[in-house]
Amino acid sequence: MSHADSPPRPNSPSLAERAYRIRRNALLMGEVQGQGYIAQALGIADVLAVSYFHAMRYRPDDPEWEGRDRFLLSIGHYAIALYAALLEAGILPEDELASYGADDSRLPMSGMAAYTPGMEITGGSLGHGLALAVGFCLGLKRKKSESFVYCLISDGELGEGSIWEGAWSASHWKLDNLIAIVDVNNQQADGPASQVTGFEPAASRFEAFGWHVQRVDGNDIDALVRAFDAAKACSEPKPRIIICDTTMAKGIPFLEARERNHFLRVEPQEWQDAIKILDAGRPA
Repeated sequence: MSHADSPPRPNSPSLAERAYRIRRNALLMGEVQGQGYIAQALGIADVLAVSYFHAMRYRPDDPEWEGRDRFLLSIGHYAIALYAALLEAGILPEDELASYGADDSRLPMSGMAAYTPGMEITGGSLGHGLALAVGFCLGLKRKKSESFVYCLISDGELGEGSIWEGAWSASHWKLDNLIAIVDVNNQQADGPASQVTGFEPAASRFEAFGWHVQRVDGNDIDALVRAFDAAKACSEPKPRIIICDTTMAKGIPFLEARERNHFLRVEPQEWQDAIKILDAGRPA
């Protein structure tokens, strides 16, 4: 059964604990390569925890179960974050963590659907995820499926024209089975995303395209739970979007403080320092 199909067990981990474990998995994978998109994984961990352990329906032992909700990772370089969540969800076995980024691994550094259970699309070319989500949603509608499609995009991707074609199409087709999530961390390879292709005011722009829009602190689990519940419960025949303001490298102060942390190269001792800091703040 999925986590959404059955009531929580008395001793099941809290969402905060799930987010902690997702962050820890990401750090352990980052340590294998000594570098990577770690800051994004630490920042989006709370969103992934609420997605996989509160909102979504899936079966860990059957990743292709037809009744599952689909999670589409448009931002292919966030793969380490999604792997960390899939490991925590039991969709990927823990013993594969150490293979991250290695030859013949099922955990390549950029997400590829053909390699990894639970990875619905290959998202290396940025800006395509939302349009793909429209196709997924239309297909599910034709099957009369009750499944939702969750699509994670980045603030940097809002500068891609294909995102807005997807947004327009989703509204036109009244895709109320689509929940998009935007990670607004204001960082991309060329600098602050808001300066590269100014995407604000993001909320009013999606509203103008006919979406049900919410904007929340993406590192506030309670706020995320309310937002996901509201998105699923919305009775209007329109797509839904949750714009999440997140902190890069959330939870590891010395990484949060780095001016450019889009792609982190971390010294060997710093990985263990980061894990110690994370473990010290583990939820009670």
